[in-house]
Amino acid sequence: MQEVGEILHLATSGRVIVRLSKIVTQDQILCDENSTKVAKVTELIGPVAKPYASAISLTNNIKKFVGKKMFASEAPPAKKQNRRKQKWKQ
Repeated sequence: MQEVGEILHLATSGRVIVRLSKIVTQDQILCDENSTKVAKVTELIGPVAKPYASAISLTNNIKKFVGKKMFASEAPPAKKQNRRKQKWKQ
């Protein structure tokens, strides 16, 4: 796992603000040192030199992770393919 930053605080909107030391992609899962899934990145904000990420919490008790280092999961989450209904001709 690669260290990508640390959680700064919990915003009033309920999102987690993460100060990034390395660039991550949207929908990237952030884990703690024990590989516990903590948050999912929704958008990158701030200047290019010192980026931040807004993320959705994946745990009920996010306050205990404030100030902790975050790591990027090895593989990005698999995206579901949209299946279209086919009309069957008779």
